[in-house]
Amino acid sequence: MSETAIVGVGATPYYFRGQSRPQTLFELIGKASLAAVADAGLDITDIDGMAFYATGFEPGAIVEMLGIPELNFSSVVSSFGGGSAGILDLAAMAVQSGRAKAVLCIGACQQAENRYGAALAGMAPTPDGEWRRTADLRGPGEALALLARRHMHVYGTRREAFGEVVMASRAYAATRPEALRRKPLSLDEYMAAPMLADPLCRLDFCLETDGALAFVVTSAERARDLPQKPVYIAASAHGGEREWGRSFFWLNMPDSHFTTAGGEHTARRLFAQAGIAPADIDVALLYDHFSPLVVMQLEDYGFCPRGEGGPFVESGAIRMDGSLPVNPHGGHLSEAYVIGMTHIREAVEQLRGTAVNQIPDARHAIVSGGPAPIPMSGAILRS
Repeated sequence: MSETAIVGVGATPYYFRGQSRPQTLFELIGKASLAAVADAGLDITDIDGMAFYATGFEPGAIVEMLGIPELNFSSVVSSFGGGSAGILDLAAMAVQSGRAKAVLCIGACQQAENRYGAALAGMAPTPDGEWRRTADLRGPGEALALLARRHMHVYGTRREAFGEVVMASRAYAATRPEALRRKPLSLDEYMAAPMLADPLCRLDFCLETDGALAFVVTSAERARDLPQKPVYIAASAHGGEREWGRSFFWLNMPDSHFTTAGGEHTARRLFAQAGIAPADIDVALLYDHFSPLVVMQLEDYGFCPRGEGGPFVESGAIRMDGSLPVNPHGGHLSEAYVIGMTHIREAVEQLRGTAVNQIPDARHAIVSGGPAPIPMSGAILRS
C-alpha cells in the first residue's frame, strides 16, 4: 500500500471557552484551513478531499467559503474524542485508493454554549442511561473518575501519578507560547486543588477551549516536491472492541476493560501496520482530557505492563529527559483542548524538527484518540 504524508498544518490561536467570539466557528475553520494549504505550498483549488472530526459544521458550507471547486471525497469520524486521530486514517485511505489527491483534515470546537464537559447532562432519560442520570454523572469527567478509582483499587495507583501527569504537562507548557496554562505546578498545589469527581480534582480536567486546526494529506510521491519536510503516516486506525462500547456513556465494560482506556485494539493494529514496537516510539501524544487516562493509555499501548502505569509515570519517564516524553506541547491539560487536533500538530512539529520542546532525533510519534466511545483511533507518524 502506497504511503501518504502530512504536508501542511494550520491553526488558529487557542482561546479560553467562549473567548473566540465574535468569530464564528466557520471563521476559525477557514483561517486554519487556509493556513494549512499555504503551509503545504498548495492552492485551495488543489484540495479535492475533506476529512472531518467534531460537530457543528459540514462540507458544503466550507467548500463554498474556501472556494474549493470540486470535492471528490468527504467523510467524517464520529465525535466524542475517540475518533480524533481517525481523520488521518480517512485521509490516508482516500489518497491510497485514488479517491482524492489532496485531503484537507479539519477539527474545531467553539464551546461558548456547547460545553463538552457537560456532555451527559442534557441527554434525555433512557432505560440504559437511568443509572448514569441518578448518579448525577453530568460529564465525561464524572464518569471516567469511576475507571480511575477502580484502577487505584486494583493496582494501587496513587493520586501522585495523576499529579505527575498534570505537572509534566505544565512543565512542557511553560515554554510553549500558545499554551493557556503556563504557570509551573507543585505537587502540594495539585493536592490542594478542589476535588470535582473523586479521585479527580480540578487540575485533572482538561481545559475548555475554542480553536481550529487543519492538516493537508497527500501521497508520499507528491510530498517530495512540496516545500515542507513530509511527515509520513506509517499507520492509522479507527475502530474498537465491543466490550469497550460506548465508554463513559454506558460504563458496562467487563472488569478486564474497566481499568483500561480502551486503546488495546487500536494499539495492536497500529504497531502491526507500522512494523515497529512500542520501544521504537520517540514521543507520545496521548489524548489527555483527564490525567488518569494517560496512565491507562501508557499500559494500553504497551509502554509499560498492565497496572504499572502509575509507577512508570512517577519515575519521571514522561518528562523531557525520560524514556518516553508525553505531550511535550502541554497537551489538553495545559496547552489547549481542541478535541485531539493539537496532538497531531505537535507530532508533525516534532518530526519536522521544529517543535518548541524538541525531542532530539525524534523519528516516530504516536497519536491517540479517546478514551471515548467507539471509534477509538490512533496514528503512528514517522519522519
